[in-house]
Amino acid sequence: MRRIASHLLLDRGRVVRRPVVTVDDDGRILSVGQWERLDGDAATEFYAGALCAGFVNAHCHLELSYLRGAIARGSGFAGFARAIGAVRGNFSMPERLRAVAAADARMWYEGVQAVADIVNGDTSFAAKAGSAICYRSFAEVFGLNASTSAVRPLLRYPDTTLTPHSTYSVQDDVFREIAAEAPDSPLSIHFMESEDEAALFRGEGALASWYGRMGWSCDFLGYGSPARRVAESVPAGRRVMLIHNCCVGEQEYDIVSDRFAERVSWVLCPQSNGYISGLRPPVSLLRRHGARICVGTDSLASNDNLSMVEELKLLGDVPLEEAVAWATINGAQALGLDDRIGSVEEGKRPGVVLLENLEIGGSGVRLTAESRSRRLV
Repeated sequence: MRRIASHLLLDRGRVVRRPVVTVDDDGRILSVGQWERLDGDAATEFYAGALCAGFVNAHCHLELSYLRGAIARGSGFAGFARAIGAVRGNFSMPERLRAVAAADARMWYEGVQAVADIVNGDTSFAAKAGSAICYRSFAEVFGLNASTSAVRPLLRYPDTTLTPHSTYSVQDDVFREIAAEAPDSPLSIHFMESEDEAALFRGEGALASWYGRMGWSCDFLGYGSPARRVAESVPAGRRVMLIHNCCVGEQEYDIVSDRFAERVSWVLCPQSNGYISGLRPPVSLLRRHGARICVGTDSLASNDNLSMVEELKLLGDVPLEEAVAWATINGAQALGLDDRIGSVEEGKRPGVVLLENLEIGGSGVRLTAESRSRRLV
């Protein structure tokens, strides 16, 4: 049993001062209280900073960890997609496996408790089977000529379901086939990462030009927009995680929210967006609507790290306790894991993470350039 104290606890959007958290040897929360004095209390560990639950990385491609630094910054949306295909073959399987193991270990050290992980092959599953992190894997169908048959073998792995890559890269019958399966599990769909996605449905933009040059046709343009396609193709009772959302406006938000209400989660990956295109997610719009915002890192192909704290630093002038809720309980709710993780509550095993090098003052608590996270439990 351990008693862990700090200056603050950030939990479910609240700030608790002088917290003391008691956990058993299995990491289960036994109690959450507040300390008055710690002088002479040798049984209590004290850490300067703020405690929070383990993070939920709501969007990652662990298997692409070997591509760190392999794709130039600022290549743009279409350029990045082409570059992935060009460099994939330059790395051996041992290099790929080492990169996956190192990324998993680093995420655990920095306090990640669960990951919504996109998979296109089985490279990452051995590392995930031996990891302390809880992985929810999404076998992604990607390609205008793709069917589900290529990735169905991945469903033999635990906690793995199908998902379509996006609204612009999967034909209609395949998209609907995936959306109709495993109704109790969420879908994870790349959504409105660039203006070209909406432009495609008008026959315009870089995606439309690329598809035209390749001689590819799309049978889904009749929906009129990415938002309409999601709303009209996915059963209303299905949970949906929409990823990136850089170009989501009021109209797109209304269409999706009217269809799915509280079952939709908006996952933001600001470091990846900055790496690829320089676009920023619509944080103010989503906050104004009270949306469930979650946080992901995307992959090391489009990021320098898989640090959730570094993602939070780019979310703008958001109270830290609110941003931490996005990165913990909101992600747990999106994955249906909030009965076990996501908040520091009695009976849960959420992990306990320390946020260090914070600015703590009368106006609240803020991250600084030097802020970091590390796992305590």
